[in-house]
Amino acid sequence: MTADDPVPVTVRNGGGKGPGVIVCDHASNRVPSRLGTLGLPEESLRKHIAFDIGAQGVAEVVSDMLDMPSIIGGYSRLVVDLNRPEDDFTCIREIYDGAIIPGNRRLSPADRAARIEELLHPYHQAVTEALDRKCAQLPFPAVISMHSCTDLYRDVRRPWHIGVLSNRDRRMAERVLQRLAAHRPDLTIGDNKPYSGMDPYGHTVERHALPQGRPNVLFEVRQDLIGDAAGQREFGELLGTVLKEVLGDPSLFTRFQG
Repeated sequence: MTADDPVPVTVRNGGGKGPGVIVCDHASNRVPSRLGTLGLPEESLRKHIAFDIGAQGVAEVVSDMLDMPSIIGGYSRLVVDLNRPEDDFTCIREIYDGAIIPGNRRLSPADRAARIEELLHPYHQAVTEALDRKCAQLPFPAVISMHSCTDLYRDVRRPWHIGVLSNRDRRMAERVLQRLAAHRPDLTIGDNKPYSGMDPYGHTVERHALPQGRPNVLFEVRQDLIGDAAGQREFGELLGTVLKEVLGDPSLFTRFQG
C-alpha cells in the first residue's frame, strides 16, 4: 500500500452499546493502487468475484439499528480474502469462479506476506479489539457476519432470498429463522443454504466466535435484492428488526457448551 491508499479497515459506530459486533469481510472491491486491477478488466472488479455486492450497505443499516459496532473490510477479496486463514491457498486465489487473476500468479513470499500484514492482520485485529471492548460489557457478545451471494450459480437460480448459516452453535440461527418466517412469510429462507456453516472457510466466525463459545450467525443475502440503496435499506431493516428481537433474550449471552 501507499500513503494515499485508504485504510484497510473501518469501524462504524465503534462506541455502539449493542450486545455484539457485526463483521463484513467482503465489503469492498478496492485494490491498492500499486496493484492496478490485478490484471483484470475493470468490469470484473464490479462482480461477485471481487466483493459481496450490497453487504456493506446492509451491515451499516443493521449497525445503526442495533447501535452495534461494525467492522468493514477495506479491500477486495481478490487481493487477500479476510475470511480465510492466512496459510490457506484460497486466501490469495490465482483462480476464482473460473476467472484467472493475473496479479496473483507467482507471488513472491514477500509480496504475499505484505498483503497479509497490511490488510488481513489489521482487519482481524480490529475485530478482536471490538469484541474485547464488548467483553467488558457482557462476557459473551454476539458475532454477526454479513455476506451476500449471487442469485445465479452455474446458470441455476437460487431460490433463497436470505441464507442463515450456523455451525454447531445454533442458538442465534434457530431464533432468527423463526422470526424471519414470522415477519416475511413471502421469503424463502435457507437454513445453512446456499452454503453451510458446518463447512470450512468461514474463517472470521471460526476465529472470533466458535473457539470462545460466543453466539453467532452468518447471513447470505441474495445480491439481486440488495444491489441498490433501497434494497439494502429494506433487507437491513428486516434483519435489524429480527436481530433486535433475538438479542433481547439475555440467556443468549452465555458460552456455548457443545
